[in-house]
Amino acid sequence: MREEGPVTSVVLPHGDRVWLVTRYADVRAALADPRLYKDWAGKLTSPDWVPDAVTGYLSVHLLNADPPDHTRLRKLVAKAFTARRVAGLRPRVEAITAELLDAMEARFAAGEDAVDLIEAFAFPLPVTVICELLGVPVGDRDKFREWSHAIVASDGDPGSFRAAGTAMFYYFNELVAAKRAHPADDMISALVEARDAGDSLNERELIAMLFLLLVAGHETTTNLIASGVLALLTHPDQLERLRADQSLLPGAVEELLRFVNPLNHATDRFTLEPVEIGGVLIPAREWVLCVTSSANLDPGRFPDAERLEVEREAGGHLAFGHGIHYCLGAPLARLEGEVAFGALLSRFPSLSLAASASTLRWRPSSLIHGLETLPVRLA
Repeated sequence: MREEGPVTSVVLPHGDRVWLVTRYADVRAALADPRLYKDWAGKLTSPDWVPDAVTGYLSVHLLNADPPDHTRLRKLVAKAFTARRVAGLRPRVEAITAELLDAMEARFAAGEDAVDLIEAFAFPLPVTVICELLGVPVGDRDKFREWSHAIVASDGDPGSFRAAGTAMFYYFNELVAAKRAHPADDMISALVEARDAGDSLNERELIAMLFLLLVAGHETTTNLIASGVLALLTHPDQLERLRADQSLLPGAVEELLRFVNPLNHATDRFTLEPVEIGGVLIPAREWVLCVTSSANLDPGRFPDAERLEVEREAGGHLAFGHGIHYCLGAPLARLEGEVAFGALLSRFPSLSLAASASTLRWRPSSLIHGLETLPVRLA
């Protein structure tokens, strides 16, 4: 498609038409194009449309907002994800990582031949970090995993999506009430305070913000860690290069982000007027998917793009998006990836796959590019 039809309309399995943008230059430009909108609830619905509680709260987070609402909402949480603030989280990320690796080592010592790296490490690391940052009980993390999977799945029953959304809605309502009664030093308490001080944040936006931060705060990083380990184990020359020189880790994380693409595409955008992208005129009121995974493998931008090279200069990849919706959590994801890969490779020098790579299953999601399981042997 990059070569023959870089901007092409397709019909998705559920019958809706979207336009796929697949070439790097076009994807990058489209992600920053103000004529591609996000606020479907405010711009595509009829004046008499009344959202129900669940749809209403799901529809007002950052990824479904346009300026000026997007600008206002992003400003409220941006300070929690600055490079300086995230750097201060490194000791805690390292401690959580060490605890998880200790538990894996204990399971191996007790006679377990293989472990699922996602269950044991790639999921609990980022979800524990985001739970602690937000002020969400870490003990509830398995609930979030179940809810999150239902929300991003493409093949699920619509009822499952709704049930998961409803459960999260009521969960966060109760949590916000608890934080109002007993504030703590966490982001939820800070957002509740901003809401109650009249700082341009209504109750629906508060709930939606928590939903987005929790889901986005662990889904993609889980996939970066798991898919990144799979990529390294199936490219042993690159794995050995990284083992031999861990100063390559920061750059290797960028290359792994480019290569494994934790998201298949950016979140949905739509036109309100005809918009030309890559020489193709997309009509008004059409949905557009910017296929970042394709852009990151575009040989016109990254020579020999389908090859993993941990020493590649991978800057400019679009794994975190581009433009005003560039991922707020990018500094945290980078930190978690760097710590996770470094510690895992150091602790388990004989790490290997416990199943053929060809038998591994990918989650049934248009948006999420992630494995269902990753069985590995530690020695």
